[in-house]
Amino acid sequence: MFETTCRDGIAQVRHEGASWLSTAWDGGYCESDAVYNVSVPTGFARTDLDAYREGRLADAGFPVGPTLLTGVEMCHARVAENGPVTVLATAGLSNPAVLPVDGDDKSAGGIDERGSDDTEPWRPGTVNLVVGVDRALSDGALATLLGTVVEAKAATLLAVADVPGTTSDAVLVGADPSAAPVEFAGSATEVGAAARACVRDAVLASLDARYDDGPPAPADAEYGVVTDRQSDVRPP
Repeated sequence: MFETTCRDGIAQVRHEGASWLSTAWDGGYCESDAVYNVSVPTGFARTDLDAYREGRLADAGFPVGPTLLTGVEMCHARVAENGPVTVLATAGLSNPAVLPVDGDDKSAGGIDERGSDDTEPWRPGTVNLVVGVDRALSDGALATLLGTVVEAKAATLLAVADVPGTTSDAVLVGADPSAAPVEFAGSATEVGAAARACVRDAVLASLDARYDDGPPAPADAEYGVVTDRQSDVRPP
């Protein structure tokens, strides 16, 4: 089983010898006994993220491993388990990434299209997910699991907050190479179905823990992005 521990503003998800796929700043495939979701202070503007991670983990007595950063305090982190899957989630929505469909931009509010500029300040509204699976997955299946998890996150947020995510969401998905192997991790598989349920429930629980009156509407956001540009569409 993937074990979770939380202290000093850091949530650790641990499984010896686990393989991971990360979308963080130093993301990609790796092996690590532990990964982390770390709360950062209001106004966080550091760019030396490797050094910051090393310092925070060392201060808390944790070994270095793949890490996600969030402005959400870890008291709002929630863990969901189902079958072979464990999910840890923190959810904040201060910087929504709105995607109008069919010209419907009623949820855009006062924020406009921005976020493509790499100098845009980092904002603390991140939805972070750490997903551990007690199955052995190939690199391809781990990538499929990542897609399944992001889809579930987007569907959940659309249902309760009219937005598929924020401008700084991140995910870590992990598997146990010593466990029984599975070839696929899409929504119709045991792993995928369990991951979808856990992501939904953990995200909803984290939102409930953070927002007493329900998630904020995108129209009330001070920052974020609305992608209202139109592409040129043609047959291949």
